[in-house]
Amino acid sequence: MSSLNKVRACAGVVAALFMAASQQGHAEVRFPTKAVRIVVGFTPGGAADQTARIMAEKLAEKWKPHAVVVENVIGAGGNIGALNVYRSTPDGHTLLLVSNTHAINRVLYTETEFDVTKDFAFAGMMTSSAIVIAVNPKAKIKTMPELLAKMEREQGEMNYLTCGAATAHHFAMELIKVETHTKAVHVPHRGCSPAVVDAVAGHVDTVVATMPTVLPFIKSGKLVPIAVTSAKRSESAKDIPTVAESGIPALKNFAVENYYGLAAPAGTPKEVVAKIESDVKQVLESPETRNKLSGAGLDVFFLDSAQSAALIKRDVESYGAAARTAGIKAE
Repeated sequence: MSSLNKVRACAGVVAALFMAASQQGHAEVRFPTKAVRIVVGFTPGGAADQTARIMAEKLAEKWKPHAVVVENVIGAGGNIGALNVYRSTPDGHTLLLVSNTHAINRVLYTETEFDVTKDFAFAGMMTSSAIVIAVNPKAKIKTMPELLAKMEREQGEMNYLTCGAATAHHFAMELIKVETHTKAVHVPHRGCSPAVVDAVAGHVDTVVATMPTVLPFIKSGKLVPIAVTSAKRSESAKDIPTVAESGIPALKNFAVENYYGLAAPAGTPKEVVAKIESDVKQVLESPETRNKLSGAGLDVFFLDSAQSAALIKRDVESYGAAARTAGIKAE
């Protein structure tokens, strides 16, 4: 055998041994070793909460005998829950249900103890949820142009409900106002569920909330869907048009939507984060899981760790620009 061939042969053996060692190391990752807690910084019943509960149920099946518990730690627009996870032991057993709201919070709450772009290890995005603009049937409004006409007629006296101040729902409506030069008064609630209940009761005609919260009332005829704010129609309600499809030139490229994933505190071992990401991906590939998510008004939206980190960083920048344009501040 020539010297060159000997070198190649040795290199091949070394590479094979390295690969085997890597695979063995990955296979030996023991996670979880105890119950896993998923912290949701938002109220029960909303898209974040439903994502967490559906995924927790399916991950618990995969992580037997260890339980996966969802805990709602609400306050400060999701920051209290995020702070809870940030301060936890970085071992993967305490996870944050992370969303675009945390990107918004980074823009509006600059004095927080943590930075979502640096202090968390993302284990993948899981779902997205269309934001729906809906009205009480008594308003007799069915389209986006009709809603904007009402806003123009009432000269800033029309109210609209959202799931909270400085949320994506708030951003969506304020950006519509900026683009169409219309006015309306924002009425924030502490969560999507109470906002939708108020709209159904007729206290305020218009509500901007997540699809999972609004969809049951749309199906029962208690709310009329006007549009979704996402770039494309939701898989769970394909008959509802997007804002961009409304025929209004100023809104032809309009797109704002929610997404939800899992994140561990920074410093969590990379192999543990990779294990969580891999298990999340496998769970999302299950037809049963996909059907359950779709039935709740959620669309499957998987991104890996690197893609998730890039998305959050991009949205911090884009929401920052939007906040300056629309004059949105923390309330």
